[in-house]
Amino acid sequence: MLSDIADSFGMQTPQVGIMLTIYAWVVALMSLPFMLLTNKVERKRLLICIFALFIASHVVSFAAWNFTVLVISRIGIAFAHAIFWSITVSLAIRMAPAGKKAQAMSLIATGTALAMVLGLPLGRMVGQYFGWRTTFLGIGAIAALTLFYVIKLLPKLPSEHSGSLKSVPELFKRPALVSLYALVAVVVTAHYTAYSYIEPFVQNVAGLSANMATFLLLVLGGAGIIGSVMFGKLGNRHSSTLVSSSIGLLVLCLALLLPAAQSTVNLTILCLFWGIAVMVITLGVQVKVLALASDATDVSMALFSGIFNIGIGAGALVGNQVSLHFEMSSIGMVGAVPALIALIGSVLIFRRWPVSLEEQHNH
Repeated sequence: MLSDIADSFGMQTPQVGIMLTIYAWVVALMSLPFMLLTNKVERKRLLICIFALFIASHVVSFAAWNFTVLVISRIGIAFAHAIFWSITVSLAIRMAPAGKKAQAMSLIATGTALAMVLGLPLGRMVGQYFGWRTTFLGIGAIAALTLFYVIKLLPKLPSEHSGSLKSVPELFKRPALVSLYALVAVVVTAHYTAYSYIEPFVQNVAGLSANMATFLLLVLGGAGIIGSVMFGKLGNRHSSTLVSSSIGLLVLCLALLLPAAQSTVNLTILCLFWGIAVMVITLGVQVKVLALASDATDVSMALFSGIFNIGIGAGALVGNQVSLHFEMSSIGMVGAVPALIALIGSVLIFRRWPVSLEEQHNH
C-alpha cells in the first residue's frame, strides 16, 4: 500500500518506504529492553496489554491526518510487536505436550506464513477498493476479536525461564549462539533487499500488472506454508542440512530474479522456491537459538526478533538505495551477495556446533 499512502500525502513511494525501516528498527531496538522490563509480568496479562496497544495504534493509523502521525502510530504498533514476538514462541513451546515442541514451532510458523499469504493480498485488495485507512481499521477489528479469545481461553501463565539482564552477557559468551545471530542478520538483509521492493520490481522491471504482483506475493507466502510443513516433518533430525540447503536455494533465487522476470511462469516458480527457503531458514535458526538458550528463552527470542528486524530494516534500506541510485532491476543480484556469505557461514557454523532442539531438551 506504499504507493497509495504516498499519493494521499502527496509524497514519493521511496519516501514513504522509509516507514518500513523505522518500524523494523524500532522493533529491533526495543525487543530486548521491553522484554526485560516485563519479564516478571504474568504472561496472560501482558498479552492483553500488548493487544490493547496494538488496537489503539491501528485506530490512530486509520485516523492519521498527516504522515508524521502515521509514523507515530506505526511506532506504537512496533512496540507491541517487539514484546509479542519475544514471548509467543516460548509460550507455545511451553504449552505444547511433550515431544511436540517442533510441531508447536511449526504451527506458529504456519500462522506467520498464513498471515503473510493472506495479509499482504487482503490488505492490498481492501486498500484498493476502500482506501488504505480501512485496511488499518480492519486489522484493529480482527485484533479486538483475538483479544476477546485471549481473555476467554488462555490460562494464567506465570513468567518462567524468561531470563533477566544478567542473562544477556551470559548468552553472548556462547559462540554458537552469537554466530547464529550474525547468520540471521546477514540472511534477512539479503532476503529483504529484494523482497521489500518486489511489488515495484514486478510492475516496473518485469512489466507485469498490479494483480500479478499480488499473485506473486500469494505464491511467496503460500510456499512458506509448504516450508513449515516440511520443517515440521524433518526439522527435528535434519535442521542443519535443511537450513544450509535453504540458504543455498535463497542465493539461487536472488541471483536469478532478473533473468526470471522475462517470463511469468519462471517468476512464479522462483517465488515458490524463494518462499520455501525463507520459511525453512527462519524456523531452523529459531529452533537452534532456543536449543542453545533453553535457560533464557524469552531473552534469546527477544534478541532473535531484534536482530531479525535489524535485517529487515537494513534490507529495506539497501533495496531503497539501490532503487534510487542504481537500477531497481539489480535488487536480486545485490541481495545475492550477503546470501552467499550467509551460505558459507552456515556450513562453517553447523560443522563446528551441531545441535538440534530435541537433543537439548532431553539432556
